[in-house]
Amino acid sequence: MTKISIIGAGSAFTQEIVMDIMLIQGIEGGTIALVDIDEKRLEIARKLVLKIIEVSGRNWEVIASVNRREVIAGSQFVINQIEVGGLQTVRYEYEIPLKYGVNQCIGDTMGPGGLFKTLRTLPSWMAIVRDIEDLCPESMILNYTNPMSAVTLLTSRMTEIPVVGLCHSIQNTSRQLAKYAGVPYEEMKWRAGGINHMSWFVELTHQGQDLYPVLREKIQNPDLLKKDPVRFDTMKYLGAFVSESSGHFSEYIPYYRKRQSLIDLHCNAGYNGATGYYADNWPTWRQDNDDKIQQQLEGTLPLELKSSNEYAAIIIEAVLKNESKVIYGNVPNQGLIHNLPQNGVVEVACMVDRNGVNPCRFGSLPEHLAALCRSNMAFFDLAVGAVLNNDKEMARHALMVDPLSAAVCSLAEIGDMFEELYEAERDFIPVMK
Repeated sequence: MTKISIIGAGSAFTQEIVMDIMLIQGIEGGTIALVDIDEKRLEIARKLVLKIIEVSGRNWEVIASVNRREVIAGSQFVINQIEVGGLQTVRYEYEIPLKYGVNQCIGDTMGPGGLFKTLRTLPSWMAIVRDIEDLCPESMILNYTNPMSAVTLLTSRMTEIPVVGLCHSIQNTSRQLAKYAGVPYEEMKWRAGGINHMSWFVELTHQGQDLYPVLREKIQNPDLLKKDPVRFDTMKYLGAFVSESSGHFSEYIPYYRKRQSLIDLHCNAGYNGATGYYADNWPTWRQDNDDKIQQQLEGTLPLELKSSNEYAAIIIEAVLKNESKVIYGNVPNQGLIHNLPQNGVVEVACMVDRNGVNPCRFGSLPEHLAALCRSNMAFFDLAVGAVLNNDKEMARHALMVDPLSAAVCSLAEIGDMFEELYEAERDFIPVMK
């Protein structure tokens, strides 16, 4: 019997993932185990999942607990979507760096925000992985938690249980590119690889025609350029379109957020690079999602069963039914991308069947694109090493090699910023030596 555990069930991902699972043809039932340390959010998630099952007409059992050890035993798939202390720390991670001139839009992957989210999240996740090893060692871990590369890298270094990090940036961006280029999505061919939030569409064609000259011509229209300003500018100078939104991506490289004049030129509203966008809006989004679910449960808002573009259910279906599927996953770089560190995590196409997630060899990225990926991978390597070794100095060094912090601050200023953040978040980070 199929058993799927969702850790951090109060996350917004739960609704889409469970709907996708219910839409898998030929798998009529099983058990979904829900875990969340927030009893109120866990109960909302439990009722939501029961409602989705009812609408689907499938025969799934739901079990839920704030104690994961009570419910995850025997799981074939464990989906991680935890958030550790985010509501309490989101303002610190935006406002303290801003005092030092480090201007973030999202701040959950790279930069000061990404580092301290890593330091908050990974110790809790390590304890969860130990329980997975103990109670469901034959399972597969599907990770949705950011920082994606850091969580997946740590998991691969501490356990033999297979792990794949799942994002929606490749799916979303490929569809955006078809729309920007004005070609049918089903007819567009592409080849992409790199790291999470920095995968590069190195080939992009339609019926044998290279679409990059088409896109370069189209962005002469300022209205199109404004729709994705950082990514189009990057494409113009570096020759390839990147997988993550303009706002997210602007934080991962040193070019766009180091002066207010550049932010004004290249970054506009929302996910296109607005200053403090995540810190100002995420708590509201979370409450709005809870309110929407409550309305669906009360029947004042319809609950429609529709598929998303997330990969979790695609993997589950491919493994259980042994039907080959292709996804883009974040996996250990074991000879996959030659000019990226082999001890890191990369994002590549993967074939999935009953043997699990089988990554496909990509080859080499253009060297200038690989260099940008390597700068981020060095940051993740140090941040994960800091947690595994309980090493505060290594964590500080991670921030010193962060591209955005280094573009704005001196080493002394980065050191001061690190200490101020560390003191502010003492209640959320285990004491480091």
